Amino acid sequence: MMFQKAFPSTLVFLFFCVAVFSTPPEDPIKCSSGNTTCTITNSYGMFPDRSICHASKVLYPTTEQELVSMVASAARSKSKMKVATRFSHSIPKLVCPEGQNGVLISTKYLNKIVKVDVEARTMTVESGVTMKDLISEAAKAGLALPYAPYWWGLTIGGLMGSGAHGSTLWGKGSSVHDYVVNLRIVRPASPQEGYAKVESLNEQHEDLNAAKVSLGVLGVISQITLKLEGSFKRSITYVAKNDSDLGEEVGDFGYEHEFGDITWYPSQQRAVYRVDDRVPINASGNGLYDFIPFRPTSSLALALLRTTEDIQESAGDADGKCINAKTTTNTLITSAYGLTNNGIIFTGYPVIGFQNRLQASGTCLDSLKDGKITACAWDSRVKGEFFHQTTFSIGLSVVKDFIEDVQKLVRLEPKGLCGIELYNGILMRYVKASKAYLGKQEDALDIDITYYRSKDPMTPRLYEDILEEIEQLGIFKYGGIPHWGKNRNLAFEGAIKKYKNAEKFLKVKEKYDSEGLFSSTWTDQILGLKDGLIIVKDGCALEGLCICSQDSHCNPSKGYYCRPGKVYKEARVCTHLRSK
Repeated sequence: MMFQKAFPSTLVFLFFCVAVFSTPPEDPIKCSSGNTTCTITNSYGMFPDRSICHASKVLYPTTEQELVSMVASAARSKSKMKVATRFSHSIPKLVCPEGQNGVLISTKYLNKIVKVDVEARTMTVESGVTMKDLISEAAKAGLALPYAPYWWGLTIGGLMGSGAHGSTLWGKGSSVHDYVVNLRIVRPASPQEGYAKVESLNEQHEDLNAAKVSLGVLGVISQITLKLEGSFKRSITYVAKNDSDLGEEVGDFGYEHEFGDITWYPSQQRAVYRVDDRVPINASGNGLYDFIPFRPTSSLALALLRTTEDIQESAGDADGKCINAKTTTNTLITSAYGLTNNGIIFTGYPVIGFQNRLQASGTCLDSLKDGKITACAWDSRVKGEFFHQTTFSIGLSVVKDFIEDVQKLVRLEPKGLCGIELYNGILMRYVKASKAYLGKQEDALDIDITYYRSKDPMTPRLYEDILEEIEQLGIFKYGGIPHWGKNRNLAFEGAIKKYKNAEKFLKVKEKYDSEGLFSSTWTDQILGLKDGLIIVKDGCALEGLCICSQDSHCNPSKGYYCRPGKVYKEARVCTHLRSK
């Protein structure tokens, strides 16, 4: 979710194949008979373990009253339930009900703006409203959501379920859920209460801290009220620098610039700083941010790009990847990543514009059907991007050490991280400690890495061991907290122990859904209630499904292997060793 999208090789060609129109993503829910006998996936067409999730039926409430009735009916029959959204951008299996007899409740039609209070600067929306619609409607009323994810295809309920965020250390931080002042959630109830009830939680209600980031296990959020601000303008300038002092600068940069972030290209020893701050409302400029990787793209171009990367992977062509990575980066920097000064062309920095025109984008969603001539780059219906995404937050107190560790790996294998630079490098966003029980635990830097995934689960990636080592350094050596809406299985191993209020969350979960109707094996596993998160099988390490502490735990002949880290004894990497 939430959300750094990939932008792979031969970008110059891709840049000129961006289209005006696009085929919108298909519904992630497919049913063979009306709204029954259904499957659900994510927007990428594949979960980390490549499983298919089933449901007996899908329900589409249009009002809170209908939602209460649907939850009550399912609770009466003790049916498992899961909430689904219009686009389903979470990578892990948060939307999967248990077995094949569960019920999906889609918020696709719970998509109305309920109330805008200009004087109080609040907006109440149904949970299926997208970021795009919220931002747009707020702007019409002279209001603005201060911080948000960069991708506007998320629903408000969905981003709260996974804790999605933007980038800031200012105010209450960059997580949207920390600006929620009221929330209504429909949960199972006793027979005496009609099997379902609505809980209305305001800022004084302690349960709000559980519902703000709920993983969907408390019930179905029906309405959310957000605290907004008056409309304002921002000024953005991208500054590219050598990364030699990145570790020293990263801590202060987030406090110096309200909306700052950093995109790091380690193999190129280059970092791009986003200098992004508020300016007076009368500052001249009507800038627009239409982020290039989120634009509709020619399906033919996408197929060519994927074929090129497949060939480079199979041939071990690291040089080719490094050349393409530099081309990609240079083109993005030259094109200001999609910024324009007036909505048409980029004439130079700074780009100044209103918050609603700069904070998020996703034009590949806003289009007419064109027979898949164009699509979002990751649309599984075309041959396009297919990737893993590893995302974790590291405390600001230790992030310098993490960056320096990665730089040591680059010195050992200078070409080892060219692959991630085809997907726009490492996005680093600032996050602030949250009161939400499953929110961020401290002021931190969110590390977001996107990288190639093979269609064949038994095929290792080029320089896979380097990426595996970075993943384990971040999550285990430095105690990184995984993003709930991204990541492979191993990132969640023991994660719940990193949350000081985990027990409080579990108590609210027991109170709201004592029979676990909104829970599944997957959510029980990531919450530490069941074992089985780590799956040891042929090829498990290639997909991030297993981890080991001793060499004897893995067998290289079966596609997984455990070796001591090249630099750090603390990092033991379970991976298929690439041939030298």
